[in-house]
Amino acid sequence: MTALAPAPSHEVVVVGAGPAGMAAAATCARLGLDTVLLDEQPGPGGQIWRGITATPVRRGTILGSDYWDGARPADDLAASGARHVRGATVWSLSRDLEIGVTVGGAARPVGARHVILATGALERPFPVPGWTLPGVMTAGAAQILLKTSGLVPDGPTVMAGTGPLLWLLASQILAAGGRVDAILDTTPKGNRARAARHLWPFLRSPYLTKGLALLLAVRRRVPVVAGVTDLRIEGDGRAERVAFRAGGRARTMPAGLVLLHQGVVPNTNLAMAAGVSHRWDDEQLCWVPVLDADGRTDVPGVAVAGDGAGIGGVWAAVARGRIAAFAALRALRPTASVGPSEEEVAARTDLARHMAGRRFVDLLYRPGAETRIPSGDTVVCRCEEVTAAAIVEAVGQGVQGPNQMKAFLRCGMGPCQGRLCGLTVTELVADARGVPPDAVGHYRIRPPVKPVTVAEIAAMPQTEAAVKAVVRG
Repeated sequence: MTALAPAPSHEVVVVGAGPAGMAAAATCARLGLDTVLLDEQPGPGGQIWRGITATPVRRGTILGSDYWDGARPADDLAASGARHVRGATVWSLSRDLEIGVTVGGAARPVGARHVILATGALERPFPVPGWTLPGVMTAGAAQILLKTSGLVPDGPTVMAGTGPLLWLLASQILAAGGRVDAILDTTPKGNRARAARHLWPFLRSPYLTKGLALLLAVRRRVPVVAGVTDLRIEGDGRAERVAFRAGGRARTMPAGLVLLHQGVVPNTNLAMAAGVSHRWDDEQLCWVPVLDADGRTDVPGVAVAGDGAGIGGVWAAVARGRIAAFAALRALRPTASVGPSEEEVAARTDLARHMAGRRFVDLLYRPGAETRIPSGDTVVCRCEEVTAAAIVEAVGQGVQGPNQMKAFLRCGMGPCQGRLCGLTVTELVADARGVPPDAVGHYRIRPPVKPVTVAEIAAMPQTEAAVKAVVRG
C-alpha cells in the first residue's frame, strides 16, 4: 500500500476570500510570504462583496457604492502574488496546522506554518413557526441571488426581523425593480433606551449618515410595521401569509416570499474544530474566539480575522485582515521588522474608527428572546427535524448541554454541523435550565465541519508533487 504523501507546507494559508481574507492574503503576499488563499466560491468577495468580479448587476446604484468599493481589494489581491484557490471547501484544521480541503471533487491535505481564518459571518438563526416552509429564506440568501444572478422578488414579499442588512437589502431590491410589500420590524422597544447610552461614539462613526439615509429611503417606499411580536409563517405546503401581533392586535398579511433576518454572528465552526477557545458575548449574543490584539488564538499558529473574530462590518474586517498579516510576518520572520510599520499603525487606526459606535448598533438591533428562543413544535435543528419542545423535554430528563443533546436527539449532527441550530440549542438549554449560555457551552465541533464524501477522501493524491500541483492550480 502506498503511504499518503505529507502535505506541502506554505508559510501562510488564509481560509476565506471575503474582505478580511482578501486583505490578509494580499498583505501577506506583498510582504514576501508564501501565501495561499482557499475559498469555496468561484470568485473573491465573501458575502458582502460576493460576485464583485463577475456580478451581472452592472448598474452601480442598485447594489450601492459600498458594494463597488470591493473592486479595489479584489484587484489588490489579484496583483499581490497570493495563490487564490477557488472552489476549495475547507473541512478540517488540525492543531498541527494541517488543513483538509476539497478541490474539484477530490480531497487533499495542505500544510501551513501559519493559518489565518477569515471565515466571516453567518446569519443568526430565526426559529419561528413556519420558517422551514418553502418560500421562506434568509435575507442573506436573497441578497446572494441578487448579486450573483440579478434575481429579485416579483410576487407578494414580506421582510421580517431586525438589523442593518434588512434595510440594505430592501433598498437594493427596490433599486433593482423588485417588490417589497412590507417590513415587519421585530426590534424590541426597550432596545432604543439601552442603546442611547452609547449614542455619542456612534455619532462620530462613519455609519451614521449612511444608516439614516438608508432608513429614510426605504420608509418612503415600503410600509413598516414596528413592534412586531408572535411572528409566524403560515400556508398549505408553502408560505402563503404571515401572522403577527402589532399595536395590541393580531394581523395577517399575504406573502408568497418571506425574507427573515435578525443579525449576523461569527462563523466559528472551523476555529472550534481546531480547538480555539471561545467565549460568550452577551451583547452580540453569540460565541466569539478568544483573541489577542493581533488576532492570534490560543492555538499556536492560528489567527482569526474579520467578522469571524466578532461582528464589526466590512472595513473593520479589512483592517483586521491587514493586522493579522503583519502579525504573521513577525511570527514567521522575527527579524523582518523591529516595530509596527506605518501601514500597520494605519490599519489599527482604521479598526478603531470603524468599531466606534459598534456597541450602539449591537444594542439597538439586539434580537429579542422571543425570536431567538422558540417553543412548542417550532423546528430548531432543521437537518434532523428536532423541535423546541423535544429539546426542553430532554433538558427535563437531565440533559445539561448541546453535546449531550446530540446523543439524545442528534441535534447538530446533520450536514450543517450545527451552523443553523447551534446558538438556538445553547440558548434554549440555558433558558430551560435557568443558567447563562456560557454555563451551558457550545457544540464540540469535530472535522469534517462540512460534508465530504468517501470518494473525495479516496481520491486524495498520493504524492507530494500531486498535492502541490492541485494547490498551485
